[in-house]
Amino acid sequence: MSGRVAEHRVPVATSLQRWDSLAFVHWAYPPDAVARLLPDGLVVDVLDGRAWVGLTPFVMCDVRPPGLPPLALWSRFVEVNLRTYVRHPASGTDGIWFFTLLCPRRAVVAGLRQLGLPYVHAATGSTHERGVGDPMTYRATSFRGELMDVRLEVGDVISNPDPWTVAVTGRWNAFARRGPVLSRVPVEHEPWPLREATLTGVRTNLLHACGLPAPAGPPHVCWSPGVDVRIGVPRLTVR
Repeated sequence: MSGRVAEHRVPVATSLQRWDSLAFVHWAYPPDAVARLLPDGLVVDVLDGRAWVGLTPFVMCDVRPPGLPPLALWSRFVEVNLRTYVRHPASGTDGIWFFTLLCPRRAVVAGLRQLGLPYVHAATGSTHERGVGDPMTYRATSFRGELMDVRLEVGDVISNPDPWTVAVTGRWNAFARRGPVLSRVPVEHEPWPLREATLTGVRTNLLHACGLPAPAGPPHVCWSPGVDVRIGVPRLTVR
């Protein structure tokens, strides 16, 4: 279940990585607007009576298989995902469903698309990745014309995150679908160190490109300096 602390261990990892300088930008949606975009076998995880869609740009670092060092130039890049929060009703397991993931590494895109994750090749970048208190910018443009430009300023430490913030940041499973097969990828990392953030600008067509209407209100925003992550072995999900 979602929470500050990982709900499970990942004793056998398929990948080790660091998610650095991550922005959480969330919009509220009517549950029906999101439910129609989900695959069979998953339902919207409703929080405060609404579905939530998160835009999360971050710097991926130190990507490597267990036991091997990262390739310094290849394993650091900006990734962007657009996601929502779901539940598998048969098991009660909650997690993340990705609408799209933008990545500049063609090998990563090709490999993870084989698992059923909707990766797209894109040019990405960021500025002031460690600029706590300073302006930060994330940007991405895919070959399909998807684009994102997010600017924010990082603020004070969030020492006691509220339940909603915990629920949208503390997710320990990602669902993927390849053909008719639904799988679940477990994730483990330390609790997110979170900071307040002020959005100073956002321009994106990702919501529209994924079939979502324009959001009705301003987003909730926070930021994290990052966590070290263990990605587990995908597991088949039985309906």
